[in-house]
Amino acid sequence: LADDEDSDDKSLQRAIINAVDEAAIYDALGDILIFLPGEREIRDVSHALNQHEMRNTEVLPLFSRLSPAEQDKIFKTHSGRRIVLATNVAETSLTVPGIRFVIDAGLARISRYSPKSKVQQLPIEPISQASANQRAGRCGRVAAGVCFRLYSEENFENRPEHTDPEILRTNLAHVILQMISLGLGDIHAFPFMEPPEKRTIQDGYRLLEELQSINADGRLTDIGKQLIRLPVDPRLGRMVVQAHKERSLHEVLIIVAALSVQDPKVRPPEASQKADEKHAVFTDKSSDFLSWVKLWDWYHEQAHHLSKSKLRKTCTQHFLSYMRMREWHDLHGQLLGIVRDLKMKPN
Repeated sequence: LADDEDSDDKSLQRAIINAVDEAAIYDALGDILIFLPGEREIRDVSHALNQHEMRNTEVLPLFSRLSPAEQDKIFKTHSGRRIVLATNVAETSLTVPGIRFVIDAGLARISRYSPKSKVQQLPIEPISQASANQRAGRCGRVAAGVCFRLYSEENFENRPEHTDPEILRTNLAHVILQMISLGLGDIHAFPFMEPPEKRTIQDGYRLLEELQSINADGRLTDIGKQLIRLPVDPRLGRMVVQAHKERSLHEVLIIVAALSVQDPKVRPPEASQKADEKHAVFTDKSSDFLSWVKLWDWYHEQAHHLSKSKLRKTCTQHFLSYMRMREWHDLHGQLLGIVRDLKMKPN
């Protein structure tokens, strides 16, 4: 299986390099946007392109885990040709300026919930026709553009017209909890435009029962009424409710907020060893969860003594995203206000 995956990866890299060379025939200096499914594929293709001898060409990755400074590079003026390797973040979330060519691998990581494993997964899947057309529309905004699709027209025609809506791809526990709270009736009878599968609904009810948030009659329990107030996944909310009883609410609020936002730790491949050394300051060998608490304490110790500009610089030196640290801090503050309204007192 590994050999087959390696072979597929190399085939994709060769196809992309051929498309890049083909684009150069049209316009040797035209910027190129390449759509790839994930970070690993972007790293591999970036390495292959840098080894492929190309003059006056800059290769830039673009995915959500990059620091804001690295993402901002695509908006800076440049000379020569630029090749941007992106996930579907460049499909609708932002527009890369000056693109003349798009190379579409036809794949993306689509978030899907598995009732069997009880886990939200990110499998690589073929994109829909609508997504493919959206990607093609990224080129030709400043002049006539060309889109290279690395799959056949027949393959395109056999793809679904639209991407499955999120309600068909996610855990429904929070949706069911909200519907019960609002008195919207039985979810099985609710007139959804795209009704979810019965097994997904049943899995949502089972999870809520396990969390003790609904009773046998499908009514909200006292725990359920508390969970409905918390703006996080019901499983994380249940941690908060139990933490109050265990007198560990201070630590668990920090952990729950951390698990609800993007990891603020940045680990660029060109400085991975240095980043690991800096991150070791926050690592607790006994628990990954306590590592979050340690990072939180370090950050607030720095914030207490430094100005905002110096704090931002210190975060950069320790390979931390200042914006994500702020997002974590803001969510924690929101949760703290809610638990106080619920008469919970942090230890």
